Amino acid sequence: MGSPTVDISWPSSIIESFDRSFDIQIEEGNSSDTLDFLQNTKPSAYYNQNIPKPPPLPRKILNRKLAKSCCVPKETRAVWEKLFNEGYGADVHIISGDGSIIAAHCSVLSVASQVLGNLLQQSKVKNGIRCIRIPGVPYDALCAFIRFLYSSCYEDEEMKKFVLHLLVLSHSYAVPSLKRVCEHVLEQGWLSKENVIDVLQLARSCDAPRLAFICLRMVVRDFKSISGTEAWKVMRRANPSLEQELLESVVEADSRKQERLKKIEEKKVYLQLHDAMEALLHICRDGCRTIGPRDKVLKGSHVACGFPACKGLETLIRHFYGCKAKVPGGCVHCKRMWQLLELHSRMCNEPEYCKVPLCRHFKVKMQQQSKKDEAKWRLLVSKVIAAKNAQKLFSSPRSSF
Repeated sequence: MGSPTVDISWPSSIIESFDRSFDIQIEEGNSSDTLDFLQNTKPSAYYNQNIPKPPPLPRKILNRKLAKSCCVPKETRAVWEKLFNEGYGADVHIISGDGSIIAAHCSVLSVASQVLGNLLQQSKVKNGIRCIRIPGVPYDALCAFIRFLYSSCYEDEEMKKFVLHLLVLSHSYAVPSLKRVCEHVLEQGWLSKENVIDVLQLARSCDAPRLAFICLRMVVRDFKSISGTEAWKVMRRANPSLEQELLESVVEADSRKQERLKKIEEKKVYLQLHDAMEALLHICRDGCRTIGPRDKVLKGSHVACGFPACKGLETLIRHFYGCKAKVPGGCVHCKRMWQLLELHSRMCNEPEYCKVPLCRHFKVKMQQQSKKDEAKWRLLVSKVIAAKNAQKLFSSPRSSF
């Protein structure tokens, strides 16, 4: 928490005034109780009947899966499929790496891909046929690519089998619709710890930042398993700079996680301090169970209390009441009690009417503290108030229309 620790010696007259302001009925209790209680407040939402109901919200867009084809009539797709399958009037031959030929139409390819159109314009014409070679790609993957250019259709099995080839082709020949399909297939369950490194390198080469980010996140989450795969060993030899980048990402993610957990724990402490301030004010003003001001009638320990921190604070007050060394340096529990009293004083806006002991005394004492101690206390007060305000903000129900 980093709460300030200011060693202060208190005169016996102040201690005696604290003793006289309380009526404590001695009762056996568990001294190991702590202030580990959180108060969950949920303010009621205001609803005005005179306000007319707003129009209904837009319909929620469902997480639709990519279909096998584009959203065009079935008859139109059939025509383009037939044109591709039969190759009627084809004036282009696309030659794969094994020498297989795919018949196509220059006008269709030029419209579907500007890159292919430029290649076709530069190619030589022989017997009325233009020929271009696309090596390094299996024939079936090349067929699936050309088919998509005609009708935007594809088979699921072919897509899953040749998705990496199709991703490279869609990027190389500037076919963004096919590229989106390939990225979707890769993101939806195709990645594994064995292939994520290869896909990460491919995604960066093909300018697919979202896919690269998903791969990077997967590496960070399961670094131990992925770093032992064969793909990682190959990447380490071929691309050591990428390995260094991934290692730095893992270290950075771990640091962020530790910092986030630290802030969560600090926030819990600040919330406990705020609850302790409310419980202290409640005890000094109204009394609780067997402890409270002398002008109040105590009702006994069987009465339920709405302040969760009261039980732990009651134990601390009982110790402070009976401890022989009440100065902060003499007892760690008494030191904690002094700090709670001073924290309350710094958060109290009505010291002249406050019933908490030493509240006005601490207000006067603030003027005599050093700037360093004053800055520590101000920081602590601001964080306690901010933590409580944040809890109210997130715990309050959303307004319903």
